[in-house]
Amino acid sequence: MKQSQITITEFERIYQHSIGKKDFDDIENFILKNSDENAPFLRIASGVGGKFIQTRNYVGVLQTKSGLTIEILPKIADNNDAKRSRSKAVLIKMLRTLKDFPFKSSNLANLKTQNLPLLEIFISMFLCELETLVKKGVKSDYIELEDNLKFLKGKLNINEQIKRNSIHKERFYVEYSEFLNDIKINQVIKTTLKFLYKKSNVSKNQQKIRELLFIFDDVSTCSDYKNFFANYAVNRQVKHYEQALLWCKIFLLGDSFTPHKGDDLALALLFDMNTLFESYVGNFIKKKLPGTALQHLEKHLVEKPKSFRLRPDIFLEGKFIADTKWKIIRQDINESEKKYKISQADLYQLYAYGKKYECDKLYLIYPKIDGAKQESMNFKYDDKMQLEILYFDLENDKLIPSNRLSTIL
Repeated sequence: MKQSQITITEFERIYQHSIGKKDFDDIENFILKNSDENAPFLRIASGVGGKFIQTRNYVGVLQTKSGLTIEILPKIADNNDAKRSRSKAVLIKMLRTLKDFPFKSSNLANLKTQNLPLLEIFISMFLCELETLVKKGVKSDYIELEDNLKFLKGKLNINEQIKRNSIHKERFYVEYSEFLNDIKINQVIKTTLKFLYKKSNVSKNQQKIRELLFIFDDVSTCSDYKNFFANYAVNRQVKHYEQALLWCKIFLLGDSFTPHKGDDLALALLFDMNTLFESYVGNFIKKKLPGTALQHLEKHLVEKPKSFRLRPDIFLEGKFIADTKWKIIRQDINESEKKYKISQADLYQLYAYGKKYECDKLYLIYPKIDGAKQESMNFKYDDKMQLEILYFDLENDKLIPSNRLSTIL
């Protein structure tokens, strides 16, 4: 029987024979159309088991037009099966720190998400947000209408009256205003609800969508939502719509922090783990140390002319600079080779930060991978400037090794 959903972690493979040629071809076309990006989402290759798709450091949801859903989770353990459910919890937690995304305000405590597919979790979040919006009040506004009525209402349109009612003297072609909820922002919400009703396979979500569609029953759907998102601005009157509209944008445009091309897939909600890891660790340290700056943009590598702006992930003036890297670092080889496990480019980057910011304490922070041997390492650039390698445990929210935390937190 053909699978309707596959759950994998980063860097795993999906073979053509396991999902069927049509779905595989659609995903392959999606990859090829996006292959000119600096960091491709997936890659196509062949091996002993045949042709396969391999995920990279992007997580989220892909859905083919035939309905196959591929859920890609962060790799936080060497034993993928043992940690898959916890990887999902880690991903949701990380998404909540993204700026300009609606995950932060979602009330996850009331959602039993551990057994839900990732897409259904996102749908549940949106529906919870929409229920809150409805309680605060669905917006209505005056809408200009025209109609040929049996009674006089509003303003008579003389030209149309002569054209249409020269025989039917009992009718009046009029222009008038009515206070209705059939306005653009509500149309976008209804369009999203109808879109998600076709996507959801969870009865509780489907029931909530039906209930909300009933509330928006008098509202039309919106065919030009792309133009709406390109031009809309949230004002004070519709401030309570802001989070719901962000969700609508994510679902209708596939706008998940990672732009992509083509329409080969029904849905592609992908998130760069480098961005997520940087956001999460940065916010964690900023909460512990007020005054910490994220994405600091004060210095340039070249002074004359000023160019190649430096952008350390985490900076506390007079204290330290830290950069996050979503890379799996292992020390499972002999001692003399340890230093080669760290990218030379990463070492150059931190050296430039240290010199330009005149900072002696530098840190590279990588993810803690359960089951992998990972130890702190120290590099001396000179007598003063030193770099230390640390690991962040995403499940327990702590830096490792813990005995060195006093140097940062």
